[in-house]
Amino acid sequence: MSYEMTTFGAGCFWGVEYVFRRVPGVVDVRAGYSGGFTPDPTYPEVCSHTTGHAEVAQVTFDPDRVTFDQLLEVFWAMHDPTQVDRQGPDIGDQYRSCIFTHSPEQQAAAEASRDRAQAAFDRPIATEIRPLTVFYPAEDYHQAYYEKNGHTPYCHVVPTRVLEQLGLIPARG
Repeated sequence: MSYEMTTFGAGCFWGVEYVFRRVPGVVDVRAGYSGGFTPDPTYPEVCSHTTGHAEVAQVTFDPDRVTFDQLLEVFWAMHDPTQVDRQGPDIGDQYRSCIFTHSPEQQAAAEASRDRAQAAFDRPIATEIRPLTVFYPAEDYHQAYYEKNGHTPYCHVVPTRVLEQLGLIPARG
């Protein structure tokens, strides 16, 4: 079995991780940091706005069950990609919308998907799309945060309608 990976930032990584864990075909999601210049940053360092890193979720998926294009559709539906350096009440460069691709094919697919998604928004999409250079896993207490702490996401919702349209889950009757 051959899995693929990609990395998404769409605000607080707790919510991004929560949503992608619910997509059939996703086999693992890790909260972490990417896109900056500070090696092996800590959460307080990322929150200080001095590392350049975004809070991200690295998604491992089975491409026989869910395609990268389908994951992109979930990504666009789960947040407002027109917001710059924020998502809902969370403000700062670590909350920026970003896609860190793991191959030239993912890069091209993400850019094409962004261009198609733009029609759904009145403002320009601000999502950064570039090849992944490095991913640093977040501290253990950030992994599966909502599941461990009995909370539900406050910034993200599982885009059930999109998952139904993509055929990833059965349509509700």
